[in-house]
Amino acid sequence: MLQRVLALGNFDGLHRGHLAVLQTALDCANAHRCTPAVLLFDRHPKAVLTGVCPPLLMTQDEKCRRLRQLGFSLEIVSFEALRALSPQAFLDFLRKSFSPAALCCGNNYRFGKQAVGTVQTLQTLAEQCGMQVHIAPDVLFDGAPVSSTRIRLLLEAGDLPAANAMLGRPFSYAFDVIGGDRRGRTLGFPTANQSFPPQFVQLRRGVYASKVCLKHVWYPAVTNIGVRPTIGTPDLRSETHILGFSGDLYGQPLEVHLLQFLRDETDFGTLQALKEGIAADVCAAKDVFERTDHETNTECESRLF
Repeated sequence: MLQRVLALGNFDGLHRGHLAVLQTALDCANAHRCTPAVLLFDRHPKAVLTGVCPPLLMTQDEKCRRLRQLGFSLEIVSFEALRALSPQAFLDFLRKSFSPAALCCGNNYRFGKQAVGTVQTLQTLAEQCGMQVHIAPDVLFDGAPVSSTRIRLLLEAGDLPAANAMLGRPFSYAFDVIGGDRRGRTLGFPTANQSFPPQFVQLRRGVYASKVCLKHVWYPAVTNIGVRPTIGTPDLRSETHILGFSGDLYGQPLEVHLLQFLRDETDFGTLQALKEGIAADVCAAKDVFERTDHETNTECESRLF
């Protein structure tokens, strides 16, 4: 069996703390001349144990895409099938299933039934069978470890600078563009509309400076997340007006990168007032785009680092 260096964790959001674990795994794999791999559960453990999944910073498909982009093979296993295993039994499962040369995780990694296993447990059990364990150092922001929970709270509050600092990149989402009522087009600001999956993180409603990459070119954009109080929309959606771009994006995935929260949702009362408000948002978004670090050449790719 091909030996692997196995990275352990949930990796929701692939933030800077996760990247430290992944970099540790890559370094270890290179040293051992092994394949770097990530162990993922098919469902979030809390969704299985409590029936409630924490709001997700990225979909499972997006997480897998980015991990493969980084050079990792993926081992996706059923959490339901493993939830009752003791720490020893879980480690035995890893050994028999994947024959890892080494395991990599963060300081807060927990495993086994009722999450009783700690990194110290993992090191002790692995040492008994001659397996190495590499613990990635904590990555701190404002004196505390970077975590998905902290990032969720910041996104819910609209604090993009802090959330993006912990992610190590602008927060983004990529969903297919859906049809709208074309109201933005009649106002002179056509938008690409997207719906959020039910378990996705609840972003603060309002207007954001954003950017999108189309045909390898970065475009400044302004994104509204909400229900459009002036017009009224039954479901929460993302509407992005892309500055300097004209084209049909319906049915295509569009990756939107949020740079800065500009303002809360506003009921302008009239369409003319709404039009003037959007024009002001466009100016503000363009200014943020020009002041924010971004790709300065014509080529851009969706990437983690």
